[in-house]
Amino acid sequence: MLKIENLCKRFGDFTALDHLNMQVDKGELFGFVGPNGAGKTTTIRIISGLLRATSGEVWVNGMRTSRNTKKLKESIGYVPDTFGVYDNLKVSEYLEFFAAAYGIYGKKASSRRDEVLEKVGLLEQREMMVDTLSRGMQQRLCLARALIHRPELLVLDEPGTGLDPRTRRAFRRTLKDLCEEGYTILISSHILTELSDICTSIGIIDMGKMVLQGQIDEIMLSIEASNPLLITVFRDTDRAAELLRRNPLVTRISIEKNKIAAHFTGSREEEAELLRELVEAGIPVTSFVREQTSLETLFFHLTEHEQEVSVFEFESGI
Repeated sequence: MLKIENLCKRFGDFTALDHLNMQVDKGELFGFVGPNGAGKTTTIRIISGLLRATSGEVWVNGMRTSRNTKKLKESIGYVPDTFGVYDNLKVSEYLEFFAAAYGIYGKKASSRRDEVLEKVGLLEQREMMVDTLSRGMQQRLCLARALIHRPELLVLDEPGTGLDPRTRRAFRRTLKDLCEEGYTILISSHILTELSDICTSIGIIDMGKMVLQGQIDEIMLSIEASNPLLITVFRDTDRAAELLRRNPLVTRISIEKNKIAAHFTGSREEEAELLRELVEAGIPVTSFVREQTSLETLFFHLTEHEQEVSVFEFESGI
């Protein structure tokens, strides 16, 4: 659905994107994350046709965006990090205005308006004035606006900013529902725990380059496979440690009272066999788990370096 190849963007002497490569398959809910100044907003603006790249290519559904600007705008629904709603309109008028911008009028526009309002949970608010809506409702209205022309790709830039936890949770549920309906969604966010809950894939960008991309489940599984086994025994800690040292798949262990951390290179099946050996040796194991890795931990590990963030980066929203 979305393919980016060797994308570069320079602002004078500053390189915001440095040969960025990224791919989002059809039907994915793709989380796009990175530290401030990494290039997320610049990438999103180029994808959405709001900014021209210095070099490189972006394809949306097989179309080269640099040569199909009108088609691109028909294929993408964009939700910026600022609302951009018009206060002197009713919700219904607001959506009809944007429907008209896409050549949708009359009964077709009214029908589509009510359809997207129902999707985002605002149908009962269609006669309310936009400026009377809560921040969360305004964000849902922005999402409805992005859906009005039935785009194939939804691009959301930090949609949860400023929303309370309950509203963010409802917004996440709406995004998951849209993904299940067949929409492809690219979402930029700094709230990593939320992305791990809803996204099917993730891309981590740092200093204008993609440092990791893939299916969340596969990434977390591969990372956790290298984490130590955390074993707690009721007694016989020394005997348990000796048994572990004899196992060729255990590379090293550390002990603290009745807790043992064992670096184990085996498979899940071999892991289960190790537990069986401990139990059959009469060692009372009370806990046997892999150390967990969160998306937040992975993010900090991959982007750990000292950054010099310039005033330019803050002002441009790179």
